[in-house]
Amino acid sequence: MIGSRDAAAAWIYGGVWAGVVALFRVPAQPPTLPAPAGGVRTIRPAPGYLQYLKFFFWLMLIPGDVVPIVVWSATVVAFPIVGIALVPAVVIVVIAPDVIAYVAIHLRYDTTWYVLTDRSLRIRRGIWVIHETTISFENVQNVEVRQGPLQRMFGIADVIVQTAGGGATRSHGKADASGTFGAHVGVLEGIDDADAIRNQILAAVERTRQAGLGDEHPHAVAPTGSGVIGHASLSPRHIQVLREIRDSVRRLGAAS
Repeated sequence: MIGSRDAAAAWIYGGVWAGVVALFRVPAQPPTLPAPAGGVRTIRPAPGYLQYLKFFFWLMLIPGDVVPIVVWSATVVAFPIVGIALVPAVVIVVIAPDVIAYVAIHLRYDTTWYVLTDRSLRIRRGIWVIHETTISFENVQNVEVRQGPLQRMFGIADVIVQTAGGGATRSHGKADASGTFGAHVGVLEGIDDADAIRNQILAAVERTRQAGLGDEHPHAVAPTGSGVIGHASLSPRHIQVLREIRDSVRRLGAAS
């Protein structure tokens, strides 16, 4: 029964989605980030994530629709004319919200994109308003995988990317429309290879930190005892300050 409903609703959604795309100019392509050729990975939520969202849809549909339909059916049997007159009200109160909610679920799924490069992560999602959030790996402090019991049943998990200062905002537990837990934490929802993506992000974070500000030899570390600290142990801000001090000393020497 649910399978036939899904097939019919998906057919309706296909037509509605085409109209929404034309009306609101919803982007059909993933977001872009500057990166070398072949250095971009585009990720979509897993199909299990759509089923996960639909599970909650049907869970909420039953108590919200059964009572009004039972009352209307009883009215039709007892007072046929009154029942027929109530058909428009039943459609508006019961059926229309269900259609809108179902379409919204598909919109949420279809407009969600995650793009990874070796320097940053971009998250795009939204329904009527499309939000894009970019997280630079230079600022990432922690990456974790979060999976609840229902997510395990559908074979999905969330990847939580926390940046500097994000500890307090993460405690709220829910992402906003832009895909972040406040300003400091981003979430990749509904991923079926969450561990692999977490490891990829962690590797990119490590490479970014070692690269400093993009010097010609980003992985070079000064020999022990040379008195020079290697870039791998310094943050980009530290390197920038040291360069400013060096340039100031040179200008003072030239002036004297």
